[in-house]
Amino acid sequence: MKALRLTLESFRFAWQALKSNLLRTILSLLGVTVGIFAIIAVFAVVDSLESNVRQSMSFVGDKVIYVAKWPWAFGGNYPWWKYFNRPVPTVREYRLLEQNLSANNKGVAIFAATGGNTLKAGSNSVADCALQGVSFDFRVVSDVPITEGRYFTAQEIEAARPVAIVGYDIAANLFPGRSAIGQEFKAKGLRFIVIGVMQKEGKKLLDTPSNDTNCLIPFGAFSKMFALSTGGMSGVMPTIAVKGTDTDSGLLDLEAELQGTMRNIRGLKPKEDDNFALNRPEMLANAITQLFSVIGIAGAVIGSFAILVGGFGIANIMFVSVKERTNIIGIQKSLGAKNYFILFQFLFEAIFLCLIGGAAGILLVWLITMIPQDAMPIFLSAKNIALGLTVSVVIGMLAGIIPAVLAANMDPVLAIRAK
Repeated sequence: MKALRLTLESFRFAWQALKSNLLRTILSLLGVTVGIFAIIAVFAVVDSLESNVRQSMSFVGDKVIYVAKWPWAFGGNYPWWKYFNRPVPTVREYRLLEQNLSANNKGVAIFAATGGNTLKAGSNSVADCALQGVSFDFRVVSDVPITEGRYFTAQEIEAARPVAIVGYDIAANLFPGRSAIGQEFKAKGLRFIVIGVMQKEGKKLLDTPSNDTNCLIPFGAFSKMFALSTGGMSGVMPTIAVKGTDTDSGLLDLEAELQGTMRNIRGLKPKEDDNFALNRPEMLANAITQLFSVIGIAGAVIGSFAILVGGFGIANIMFVSVKERTNIIGIQKSLGAKNYFILFQFLFEAIFLCLIGGAAGILLVWLITMIPQDAMPIFLSAKNIALGLTVSVVIGMLAGIIPAVLAANMDPVLAIRAK
């Protein structure tokens, strides 16, 4: 109880000291404000940038392994020219994977896409759209956020019926002022009926595929419209995707089973190399994490110089404050004040200064996040707020500990006589 009372008393003395020298207090905390602002602003921008990049790459899905001709990352001693001779995934292989893979997956899908298409409905048209042919389980391996209408039925996919799910921009431009559900449009001269409209995504930081200008159709209908490649570089290359389960940590079991099944389907001998690639989104995620970790560290180092200058400013002011209040310290100690009471008094004053400065810096960052941004909205996370306040407290303790120790160890008689 006594310790709590003395602590509160130390806070009161520190607060009174700060109020009595308001101008000096404001000038002192400016350095900390700038330093905390620099550090937290860097972390907020880096976190926002990483979040937007990951969101832009969300089309690759989560816990999915893609069977394709080309790997997403080249490595090892495999000759690059051998990739050209690899066959592309086929519908037959997709069917065999559906039949032969164990229950260690949530779904298998095949899809292919081509861009630069023009869709027409009456006098309205939309250019530079992506047409994507998908199988029924495509919504399992990839997110298909439908806001109006419905997804394909298994019968529609198997019969390759002329139905489509369109992006928000396609629906808004082809059928302005009315619902797109049940309406007809033409793609490559063929008629399709809209059964679903996807959620609006808006602008992305990276130039990655967007659902806003994407049109999903059954894979069979897509195959009739475009020449699917059987190898080489001609035609559209399909991709097979397999969704893993939550219980398969790292998708190690699924990857091993998928590799063995594909080798068996293609009749590869034990000593022959794989003639397919198993691509995983983690390849991109790990690269993104490493990149932004380096950027964050570099930003923190640069921002630390600003907070270091602020800490020196606080330390300087605390030495001046101890000098000015030497007589008061002597009187307090002669009346029975303990050394730790004097220590806490000045230490709390330094921490107060840094906390106020840090809070002001965080407030400035928060004001920046309120500025509307279409391509990359900036956000301030609770983690960064806690980091800013923690750094403020640490800087306050480091800047105030030496002046506080000097004040606590003063001889009361000499302190009272000091001028």
